[in-house]
Amino acid sequence: MSTAIAVEPYFQQLFAERIGGANYGKDTEIYKFEKIKRAKRKALADYPDRTLVDFGIGENDSMADEAVRRQMAIEINRLENRGYADNGIAEFKQAVARFMDRQFGVTLDPVTQVNHCIGSKTALAILPACFINPGDITMMTVPGYPVAGTHTKYYGGSVYRLPLRKENDFFPDWASIPGDVWQRTKMVVLNYPNSPTGRVADEDFYRQVIELAQRHEFIVVQDAAHVLLSYDDKPLSFLSVPGASDVGVEVHSLSKGFDMIGWRIGWVCGNAKLVQAFADVKDNCDSGQFAAIQRAAVTALDDDSIPNRIRAKYRRRLEKLVRTLNKCGFKCQMPGGTYFLYAPAPKGIAGGERFMNAEQASQYLITEKSIVTVPWDDAGPFLRFSVTYLANDEAAEDALMAETEKRLAALALEF
Repeated sequence: MSTAIAVEPYFQQLFAERIGGANYGKDTEIYKFEKIKRAKRKALADYPDRTLVDFGIGENDSMADEAVRRQMAIEINRLENRGYADNGIAEFKQAVARFMDRQFGVTLDPVTQVNHCIGSKTALAILPACFINPGDITMMTVPGYPVAGTHTKYYGGSVYRLPLRKENDFFPDWASIPGDVWQRTKMVVLNYPNSPTGRVADEDFYRQVIELAQRHEFIVVQDAAHVLLSYDDKPLSFLSVPGASDVGVEVHSLSKGFDMIGWRIGWVCGNAKLVQAFADVKDNCDSGQFAAIQRAAVTALDDDSIPNRIRAKYRRRLEKLVRTLNKCGFKCQMPGGTYFLYAPAPKGIAGGERFMNAEQASQYLITEKSIVTVPWDDAGPFLRFSVTYLANDEAAEDALMAETEKRLAALALEF
């Protein structure tokens, strides 16, 4: 019997180099989140009677507030919400302006300084198209959300990584950046409160960034997706610092702070010319988020009790997790923001297995104890614990912490 020889389709040679060119689809490297999924499946198969303790989930565990869902149910039946929303409806922009004023003391013109986006991910994908030419640089903090960097490379630019190291208090080391890098830099993308480190920026940090932007002539994109989950102090907007609106924009999302994961609604605000550039490119990318979603989002933005309640919930859960992990040998403290706890990874088990990096530690915890974490090795070995696990009440939270302590204490982790 003859064996047919697989013939590649002609279009295998047509894929763009930015996604791998002729080798697209042939890469055998496994993405770390796929490794986590595989390890979870194995743990469930090997220990079917042992509950998976999942600290790896990176999205809110609750539905949007009932009032928001009720308003959405009304809006989807209104004729005026039919059709394309293009660059957003006036009511949403006005609600954003009210929210920014109330929460941060930031005054915005809703017509010229605010534009909605179909989630902050799309905003971070679109902004490089406004500025990056071949050879230009986008600076980005790592670990971090890679989307702006991915699209920078799509346009022929490159990414200069700013490692967030514990010894530098999880801030960039600006003094280490070479002069030729500054000369080619068009954008600096920040994310504070930072995911996953939990570090929160203060006014002094933002003033330093503004001074650098003016001196080296780049624009600042501050990803504020987690800003409402700030615990040390009142949430701080980059735009509340004098000079910020001269050099940049801030990207917001209703996902984290309003339990509206999956609704795909956020906004870009700040310098009017930069917001206009974003709007012009966006107009060639999408036709706007469904107006019913935008109007339901107005209900959320006008109700400060929603983010206050969500912030209190995740603060409580983080405090419980910090106490639990510290009992088991981890050296961690309450983060300044986000619903993530970024903890130094264990180096091994007393008298047993050694871990070369955070990924090995994470895989061991999943396969041996059914405890899911996300490893980060970009700037030292750390594990990210998320408190967005499913728990219906505080009693369920406490039970989960007790089970976590029981499993980890049995390991005798070394750090």
